[in-house]
Amino acid sequence: MSTPAEQQYGQGDDGSAEEAFAQCPMPAAIFDSALRVVRASRGMALEAGVTDDEVRTDRGVGALFGSAGAGVEQGILGVFETGEADQMDVRVYGAAGGPRVWSVTLSPLRDRARRVHRVQLTAVEVTELHRARDRLAVLNEVSVRVGTTLDVSTTAQEMADLMVGRLADFVTVDLVDSQFRGLEPKPSAEGVVLRRAAHQSVLPGVPEALIEPGEIDHYPDYSPPARCLVTGQSSLHNLPDAAVTSWQAVDPQRAAVLHARGIHSVMVVPLRARGIVLGISLLVRHQNPVPFGLDDLLLAEEIAARAAVAVDNARLYTRERSTALALQRSLLPQRLTGQDTVQAVFRYLPADSRAGIGGDWFDVIPLSGARVALVVGDVAGHGLHASATMGRLRTAVRALTDVDLPPDELLTHLDDLVAHLAATEDEVIDPDLDTISDIVATCLYLVYDPVAGSCTVASAGHLPPAVVGPDGAVDIVDLSPGPPLGVGGLPFEATRFAVAEGTLLVLYTDGLIEACGRDIDTGLDLLRRSLERPPASLEKTCAAVVDTMLPAPPTDDVALLIARTRILGPSHVATWDVPSDPAMVAQARAWSARQLAEWGLQEATFALELVVSELVTNAIRHGAPPIRLRLIRDTAIICEVSDGSNTSPHLRQATTFDEGGRGLLLVAQVAQRWGARHHAVGKTIWAEIALHGGDFL
Repeated sequence: MSTPAEQQYGQGDDGSAEEAFAQCPMPAAIFDSALRVVRASRGMALEAGVTDDEVRTDRGVGALFGSAGAGVEQGILGVFETGEADQMDVRVYGAAGGPRVWSVTLSPLRDRARRVHRVQLTAVEVTELHRARDRLAVLNEVSVRVGTTLDVSTTAQEMADLMVGRLADFVTVDLVDSQFRGLEPKPSAEGVVLRRAAHQSVLPGVPEALIEPGEIDHYPDYSPPARCLVTGQSSLHNLPDAAVTSWQAVDPQRAAVLHARGIHSVMVVPLRARGIVLGISLLVRHQNPVPFGLDDLLLAEEIAARAAVAVDNARLYTRERSTALALQRSLLPQRLTGQDTVQAVFRYLPADSRAGIGGDWFDVIPLSGARVALVVGDVAGHGLHASATMGRLRTAVRALTDVDLPPDELLTHLDDLVAHLAATEDEVIDPDLDTISDIVATCLYLVYDPVAGSCTVASAGHLPPAVVGPDGAVDIVDLSPGPPLGVGGLPFEATRFAVAEGTLLVLYTDGLIEACGRDIDTGLDLLRRSLERPPASLEKTCAAVVDTMLPAPPTDDVALLIARTRILGPSHVATWDVPSDPAMVAQARAWSARQLAEWGLQEATFALELVVSELVTNAIRHGAPPIRLRLIRDTAIICEVSDGSNTSPHLRQATTFDEGGRGLLLVAQVAQRWGARHHAVGKTIWAEIALHGGDFL
């Protein structure tokens, strides 16, 4: 029988254990404390590429592991010192097929005294396992690092950054030009003109690149990139290669780079999503001496496929955002066309976030009597639905201003409209958030009267306006806001306050106040500071507010409207009380003609006398005292006749033999516009007569 020590060392009477160890195909060896190979298996010599005698050298471990052998030797010495087994993965470089990975187990062999006399080494190649793990790690990183934004160029750059160093030395990502505009790419038989989306290199400055991101790149027909774009098939080219040689012949610039940089291996992979080729990625090696293999090509294809989904998502987002922006811009005023009683500027900044475009809006609407309505609103939610709802509300406000309702009554009608829209649409499903939401919006409606020097404002859940006096003092108007539109249940209250010449009225949406995570009080304090002592230019004031309030791109839509008031003093207004006597019609005409002469506007006398005659006659015949005539000199001559009756005037078709009924028809023909506004008691009929001679103010 063999002794215990002999059993440990593999010696027996028949020598079968020794033969089994010596002929084992798996690399195995036994080392003494001097790191000499005492015994080695046939597999050790075969894998090391040496003879059985050569493997038994003073440093035999280096025969198998090369430069990585030093780490293994330290591990062997550690086992001798601690008496504990050890396991390590050893990566061996220099092989023609790329690095090889060995799983090395170091086990102590003890004598009868339980002392470690020898250390046994066994090695199992796990190269494929490590490659699979590396591929999975890279693919997992693609999921984490690629597609962090919804910008096409950023997504492409993330893909290039990920592949450089891990898979290739130089990477380009070229996309069909329509991708940058969010359009659907169309397959083309030409397929050789692409726009560079991103590139990256292991060398600083990306010296391999012939163009910069954003520029157009041209690939010759039948070159590997052109074929990849047309066919959607990837290709691998280890130089010398016929396809690359043909490409070099017709593309001398790229051929010069290939030779100068020592490029020896090239892969071209398509970026394909939903069956459509969005572009291509070109991967090359010149620093890494190992050429690309089929495993590398499969990994590149998998990375490109995942990145293509992110690029396509970014394209779809770009398309929807562009559509929403186009819709929103078409629904918002392109220029402010108020009267001369206010000078207004605005800023509209769409949200820079994945949520999409919001429903912020604003407007400046001329009213009768030289008054002007300033409006801002915000529809809850984002996307096309919010933009479309915003357009409907803005149109509704413009329609309601024709009726000339007070601000609180206008918001009441607007609230009824929102409730009606919500009822007719039932529930609006947001497919992105998978939630159900009703139509909810806020609105601030302010009417400025330049004759009275006052503002009347009402709010439906909207933030109050800021008022900057001529002395630079900033106040936030103390309002009693009603509920947001669509909530219902509570009335709206109007607030009236006086304004002086040159006062700034500042209206805004919550995106300006709550930017950068600020609460409302902090945002309003910052707005006050940004408006103190504003510059003379409204544009500069607007820019200063935006720069102060929005140091970073906004995550919510922002609408900002600033208007400077102008007062129409006594020199621009004339008023007369008219007795309810038909004989006073002639007197009213005389008053009007005399006033026009004082203003130097005699050319408008005929039209004004006709309008005054008809409106005063109607008030005397069909209205009730008191009757008042008022003329306002603005960009047009405004004639207003007020009486105590609530009866609404209307045009009617007079027959041939009717003696009356043509008065308002004549007014409509002479005036550039006319209308009526109602008061708590009585009404006012007004008409505007254009001044064709230019600016008479």
